[in-house]
Amino acid sequence: MNYREAMEYVERTSRYGISPGLDSIRELCRRMGDPQKGMKYVHVAGTNGKGSVSAYAVSVLVRGGYRVGRYLSPALFDYREEIQVNNRYITRKSLCRGMELLKENCDGMAAEGLPHPTMFEIKTALAFWYFREEKCDIVVLETGMGGLQDATNVVEDTCTAVITSISMDHMQFLGNTLAEIAAQKAGILKPGCRVVSAAQKPEVAEVIEKRAADLGCSLTIADEGRASHVKYGLEKQRFDYGIWKGMEINLGGQYQVGNAVVALEVLRSLAEQGFTVSDEQLRRGMSEARWPGRFTVLGKRPYFIVDGAHDEDGARKLAESVRFYFPGKRLIFIMGMLKDKEYGKMLALTHDLADQIITLTPPDNPRALSAYELAQEAAKLHGNVTAADSLEEAVEMGRLLAGKEDVILAFGSLSFLGRVMEITGYASEKGDGKELYRPAVYEKAGKGSRNNRQGKEAGRK
Repeated sequence: MNYREAMEYVERTSRYGISPGLDSIRELCRRMGDPQKGMKYVHVAGTNGKGSVSAYAVSVLVRGGYRVGRYLSPALFDYREEIQVNNRYITRKSLCRGMELLKENCDGMAAEGLPHPTMFEIKTALAFWYFREEKCDIVVLETGMGGLQDATNVVEDTCTAVITSISMDHMQFLGNTLAEIAAQKAGILKPGCRVVSAAQKPEVAEVIEKRAADLGCSLTIADEGRASHVKYGLEKQRFDYGIWKGMEINLGGQYQVGNAVVALEVLRSLAEQGFTVSDEQLRRGMSEARWPGRFTVLGKRPYFIVDGAHDEDGARKLAESVRFYFPGKRLIFIMGMLKDKEYGKMLALTHDLADQIITLTPPDNPRALSAYELAQEAAKLHGNVTAADSLEEAVEMGRLLAGKEDVILAFGSLSFLGRVMEITGYASEKGDGKELYRPAVYEKAGKGSRNNRQGKEAGRK
C-alpha cells in the first residue's frame, strides 16, 4: 500500500460514520496486539481548550527529554498531523505500513460479521500502533468527541485525566444538558488516577467531583482566577500562577492564560508521578508551545487573525479577546461553519463586532454549511453580508476591503483555517513531517522552537 492508496482507504472508511462505543475499537486493538497497553497516558477531554493544553504539555515534556506521542484532531494542514511523536508527523512510510495491518484486520472483522471499524477508530488504533513502534515514554491523548464512549477510552494506564472547559456541543451524541455532556467527558477518569479540571460551571463541576470521588481520584481545579499580574498580548503573554512567577506564553487570545494554567497543573501532576522537568525546561517549553489556528496572527497592517472558534463558548471567548485587543478597530469577518454547529448563536455573539461579514463554504467537508445559507442567517442580524464563491475569493475580498489599520478575522470550522494560513503564506511546505508551519512573526522575534529529545535543533517550527 502506497501513500495514495492509504489515503484513499482512509477516505473510504468515512462511510461507516460515527458509532460511539468501545466494542469495535477493543476488538480491532486486540487483533493488532493491543498496542495501547504498556504506555502511560495524559488523557484530555473537554469542549474547548484540549489542543492548547496538550500543546503546552507536549512542548514541556519534549523539552524535558521525554519521547512524547500526541494524538489530536482535526488536522489543519495534513492528515498525518493528527499523529505525532516529539512534535513530528507520523512518517508516510509508517502510515502506509500501519494502514496495511489495519486494513487486513478490519477486513477480517467484516468477514466475520462484525461491524467494520469507523474512520476514527482506525485512526486511533493507528496512533496506538505508531506510539508503541516509536517506544514513547508518555502519550498525550485527546478524545475525539465526548469521552466515555470515545474510541480513545480503551486506554487503562492514565497518569492524569484532564477536563478542559465544557460547554454545549455534539448534543445529538452527548446529551442535551451540560450535566449529561459532563458525564460523557468525565468518562475518561480511571480508578485512582489523578484528575485536573479547568474551573467549570456549577452543574459541570458537580458531575466531575462526584465521578472523581466515586473512583477514588484526586481532583485538582486549575482556576484561572488564581493567575495574577497578567499581561495580555497578541504574540506574548505573561502571568504568575502559584510557584511560577513571570510565566511566558506565545499563544494569543485572552483565554490562553486559562489553558496554560490547566497545563501547569497537569505538569505538576506528572512531576509527582516521575515525569520531572527542570524549571528552565518548563519555562522554555511553555514559551515554545505553538498551536496554529487559535487566535493566530498571520500578518499585520492590516492584522489578519485566524481562530478556531466553532461553538457558542468559543465564540464568546473570541468576542472577549477581540474587544480587548482591538477596541474601536474596524473588523472584517471571514466565516465558514458546519451544518451541525450552532452558527446562529455564534453570529448572535459576534456580529456586532464586524463592519463586514464575508461567508464561505468550508471546502471538502460533507458537513459544510453553504456560504449562501450562512449569509442568509447573518443577514438577519447584520446589514453588510457577502457570500464568497470560494475560500480564495473570501481572503481576497477581505484584503481588498481592509485598510492598514483594520483587522481581518477568519473563524469558524477548523477545516478551512489551515488553507487560509497557506494562502496567506503563514504555513510553509511541510515536507515529510519535519515542519508543521513557519510562524514568521515568532521567528522574527527569535522565538522559534528547538525541541527534540536531546534538546537539540529539530527544525519542527
